[in-house]
Amino acid sequence: MSVNGFTTEEDSRGSHEQICCLVEERERCSRLAGNASYSKRVQKTVAQRKLKLNIDQNARHIYICDYHKNLIQSVRAKRKRKDSDDDTGSNDQDVDIPEVDLFQLQVNTLRRYKRFYKVQTRPGLNKAQLADTLMRHFKSIPVEENKALSYFIYMVKNNKSKFDQKNDFPAS
Repeated sequence: MSVNGFTTEEDSRGSHEQICCLVEERERCSRLAGNASYSKRVQKTVAQRKLKLNIDQNARHIYICDYHKNLIQSVRAKRKRKDSDDDTGSNDQDVDIPEVDLFQLQVNTLRRYKRFYKVQTRPGLNKAQLADTLMRHFKSIPVEENKALSYFIYMVKNNKSKFDQKNDFPAS
C-alpha cells in the first residue's frame, strides 16, 4: 500500500510477493525473496569474491532469495583450492584456514592484541581499519599444527589452563 508516495512497512516487509532483487548473468532472479537483505557488507563480500551478482536497479527493495543468501554465505568463509581455475599461487596450507572475523571483537580487545604482539599502526584508526590491520598480522603468524594440537590435548587431558603452564609442559 502506498501512502503519499511511500511504501508502507507492510509492503516493504512482506516478501510473499517480492522476488529476489539480484541480477545474475544479465538475468533477474525469479525466486521469492526471503528476509536476507543485500546490504553494503554483503555487496563488499560479493565484490571481493568476484561473484557475478548485481542488484536490479528497478527493484524497490533489497531482499534476496535463500539460494543467493546461501551462495554468498558459502563463499564467505572458503578459500580457493590450489587446483582451482582462479589459482593465485596459494599453497596447500591455505586450503583449510578458517576465517576469523576480528571485527566482532571489542575495540579494547583489538588494542590489547595490538599491544601484546607490538603491531605497528598509524594513530587514529577506527575499529574496521584496526581489525583489518590485525587480521593481516593474524594471518601471518606461523602455526605448527602438530605441536599446537599435542599441546592442546596435553592441557585438556591434564585439566590445566595456560596459567598453569609455567614449568609443567614437557620440553619438546
